[in-house]
Amino acid sequence: MTIARSLSVLAFAIALAGCGESSKLPPEASYGPSPQLPEPKGSLIPLVSVATAIGWPDGAKPVTAQGLQVNAFASGLDHPRWLYVLPNGDVLVAESNKPTQEPAGFDIRKRVQGMMMSKAGAGVPSANRITLLRDADHDGVAETKTTFLEGLHSPFGMTLVGNDFYVANANALVRFPYKAGETSIKASGTKVVDLPAGINHHWTKNVIASQDGSKLYITVGSNSNVGENGMDIEEGRAAIWELDRATNKMRLYATGLRNPNGMDWEPQTGTLWTTVNERDEIGSDLVPDYATSVQDGGFYGWPYSYYGQHVDERVKPQRPDLVAKAIVPDYALGAHTASLGLAFSKSDALPEQYRYGLFIGQHGSWNRKPKSGYKVVFIPFKDGKPNGPPQDVLTSFLNQKEEAQGRPVGVLNDKQGNLLVADDVGNVIWRVTAAQ
Repeated sequence: MTIARSLSVLAFAIALAGCGESSKLPPEASYGPSPQLPEPKGSLIPLVSVATAIGWPDGAKPVTAQGLQVNAFASGLDHPRWLYVLPNGDVLVAESNKPTQEPAGFDIRKRVQGMMMSKAGAGVPSANRITLLRDADHDGVAETKTTFLEGLHSPFGMTLVGNDFYVANANALVRFPYKAGETSIKASGTKVVDLPAGINHHWTKNVIASQDGSKLYITVGSNSNVGENGMDIEEGRAAIWELDRATNKMRLYATGLRNPNGMDWEPQTGTLWTTVNERDEIGSDLVPDYATSVQDGGFYGWPYSYYGQHVDERVKPQRPDLVAKAIVPDYALGAHTASLGLAFSKSDALPEQYRYGLFIGQHGSWNRKPKSGYKVVFIPFKDGKPNGPPQDVLTSFLNQKEEAQGRPVGVLNDKQGNLLVADDVGNVIWRVTAAQ
């Protein structure tokens, strides 16, 4: 195919991609423990409905729920994705994006998706850096910004155990020596284990330590939507791994999780929770992303079924043995919301209604009409389980023209218990506090 012909086909595909079906359900129908799951709707060209990334106008910021206020903790960052707070209160931010790689031939579907991701603000080169932000005077604005680590490979998750600082790169878990209070690490890292890489359909890898520090838990997303490129390239993917720090030995902790991202420990029960991005291309109302407790040895359906035992007929051959034991997730977070960040509230710094539950950063849809996500929500909990509908915390990441002023990713409580939100289109870390 000639370049001119390819471009013509691509332009036509993009036009078609924007003409797909729209949602038939109200937003609340795909949230909660029992979401509505309509019949799937297939299409030759995936529905594309991308919010053009424009950034925040001068002086603009997200809108908060009543009783809250927000300010820019740090700005001028380079695609900030994930957050970690050190014991002394310093905030680390992974400035990162997908690894650069050459496309393998002309694939119209992937070209359409790639162009749309660039439009959404996800096409910038990866800074491959972790930056340290310090607010020594506790006025809510970081006055110090230093390069903590550089020369990484699409870093995402971070965790500190003792003096060992771990970074989950797109291709490996790496360990660095850390001294309390230092603002940069100059020592070379040591590779702990390789992580599944390659095509990087989902490149983000998160890492969290067990509460006693003896184990690490690492997320690895799938290499496809529903295994359409063959299951051989999915070996070790769509899973959470457990690593024993004493031996560096790995085992699969939970599987069938299409793209797990955020992880945190539920404070009352000590149970691991994660957010998961579910599959695409079967309609604007399918499939809801979700937050769920993670069972050791649990299987959550991907790619053979979704939301428990709802079989995905696109996947051949099927595995009825696995579908029969697929676990129903705890809480749906809306179809195509790209729910990434997850953090349990851990203090009384925020108003009472936010003191026990989950904060979720919803990066926002690229293939749903109308658009979904593009906000931070709170899920109230009771006795270790979700208890009630989601509550908006930060909104207006989309303006009235449905352009993306920002897109929330990682969420985390700071040392004082306030909420930090990484915004990779606004290039800002937002700080949410109780209204004065």
